[in-house]
Amino acid sequence: MPTEKGVLGEPECGDSLTIYIKVKDNMIADISFLVFGCVAAVASSSMTTQLARGKSLEEALQITDKDIADALDGLPEHKIHCSVLGASALKNAIENYYMKHRDWEVK
Repeated sequence: MPTEKGVLGEPECGDSLTIYIKVKDNMIADISFLVFGCVAAVASSSMTTQLARGKSLEEALQITDKDIADALDGLPEHKIHCSVLGASALKNAIENYYMKHRDWEVK
């Protein structure tokens, strides 16, 4: 099963996230993460995996920062940037998958 990763860091706060996806039949069969940062970054990363697991790659690409924050019942205003980590790292992982395994670039 092909595996790919997406990495994103937020230099202003020191948070960084690596998302790992395993793809089978165009679906995210498994997803995991390694995060360094605050509790909100950890929660956002975990929720990203919950929202993406079992979805098609195209469906997972539609997951937004707002979807992640809403699934957590909101985040404090000064922690909203943490939800960006999950959505962006997930998109990076999917783009990397397409570039390496399908020779297709996400627009």
